[in-house]
Amino acid sequence: MLLSRHWIGILLFGCTACLFAADTAQKDSRYQAEIMKWRQQRVASLKENWLPLVGLFWLKEGNNQFGSNANDPVLLPRGKAPEQAGIFVLQKGVVSVKGLPGSNLISGGKPVTEMKLKSDVTGYPTILELGDLRMHVIQRNERFGIRVKDTNSERAREFTGLTFFPIQESYRVVGKFVPFETPKKLAIPTVLGESVEMESPGYVEFTVNGTKARLTPLIEDDPQEYFFIMKDLTSGKETYPAGRFLYAHASKDGKVTLDFNKAFTPPCGYTPYATCPLPPRDNYLQVAITAGEKYAGHH
Repeated sequence: MLLSRHWIGILLFGCTACLFAADTAQKDSRYQAEIMKWRQQRVASLKENWLPLVGLFWLKEGNNQFGSNANDPVLLPRGKAPEQAGIFVLQKGVVSVKGLPGSNLISGGKPVTEMKLKSDVTGYPTILELGDLRMHVIQRNERFGIRVKDTNSERAREFTGLTFFPIQESYRVVGKFVPFETPKKLAIPTVLGESVEMESPGYVEFTVNGTKARLTPLIEDDPQEYFFIMKDLTSGKETYPAGRFLYAHASKDGKVTLDFNKAFTPPCGYTPYATCPLPPRDNYLQVAITAGEKYAGHH
């Protein structure tokens, strides 16, 4: 029996609709998998980089002894280091270290007696090893400090994970990038009560939840990646009070994709030994972004 053109049209339309639905479901599944992979990487990064931190000590000019002696200016965990392990020396913006005999202090696999140290602003800080402990110099403006990590951290091992808002692709929005005539230097406040100068190439205009908004990106190391520090109406309620971080690819053809499902809590939400930047006033959004990482208090 021959089908009329009418029924053939209906069947073809039905097949097309099925294919469209299948394609949409496949794209949605891929997106869900992408966000789940990002979440796993986020937890792994926390456990490797921030949860193991056990100290941050700001150096004074001159000698700064380190070890597990309670009187040491750089106090290391008892049982993890000798009472007197060595001395950090700060002289006119240069930090060096002297390892005491028997301390077993090493760097790059070699015993350390005396050496100059590179700070984190170089991108390749000198790592000192002392048993389970790892130490390196951080520089914040004119201040120099020693950050200490325990690679066998009980806190990192026992971390139970993070909580997130449900994944919603509607929070993956495309914004218009508006460049400044020349990149601007902005003074960004930090949790230290100071400010750091960071460069901004322009701003991004977008619409989320029916609300028009804009965010100013910053450049860290890679000019092809935008760094956003933002607050929204969830801050201090479902999310970290000081705001959240978000990364995005730099503008392409005047557009920037902001995926708020990847918004996350700054390191200072999980450790007192971080020196996080805070959102500039331009990045206070008057809309609730119920996407990305939640926060329930961790330190």
